[in-house]
Amino acid sequence: MVVISEISSSTPPNYSYDVFLSFRGSDTRLGFTNHLYNALVNANIVTFLDDEEIETGLSLKPELEGAIKASRAFIIVLSQNYASSTWCLNELVLILDQCQNSNHIVIPIFYHVEPTDIRKQQSSFGEAMEEHKQKMESEADAEKRSQWAKKMDLWKKALTEVADLKGETAKGR
Repeated sequence: MVVISEISSSTPPNYSYDVFLSFRGSDTRLGFTNHLYNALVNANIVTFLDDEEIETGLSLKPELEGAIKASRAFIIVLSQNYASSTWCLNELVLILDQCQNSNHIVIPIFYHVEPTDIRKQQSSFGEAMEEHKQKMESEADAEKRSQWAKKMDLWKKALTEVADLKGETAKGR
């Protein structure tokens, strides 16, 4: 697998993890992501895998944010329901922000999705963003609605950016 050969297994002292896996658990946890994680671990690549299914919220758990900041490479498994999770979208924003400020490796894996659908936020990605927009518009608190709007702008930009990266396609695997 190309991922394993591109990521060295010697974690520098300022990083706790060689790789941080970002994925939508309900889509890939028990299949693709589990196999990927095992392959990385078997190659002695120190890999962060969140073992909890997190559904809603506008900000990340401190543990996840810390793990992202302590990782030197990121594998983002973009699956059909990835954008329906605000947590996944928040991870993505933080990962891409981290990469702008340092020399990190980001490898998107397009798992049964097309980069074009992510870039243009269409199909399941468009549906998810529309649902987030409806939640934002139904928010009665003006401050929270403003926070939603800011997050949505960041999410849209991050989805476009990750779709433009050279990645791997996982179809029928």
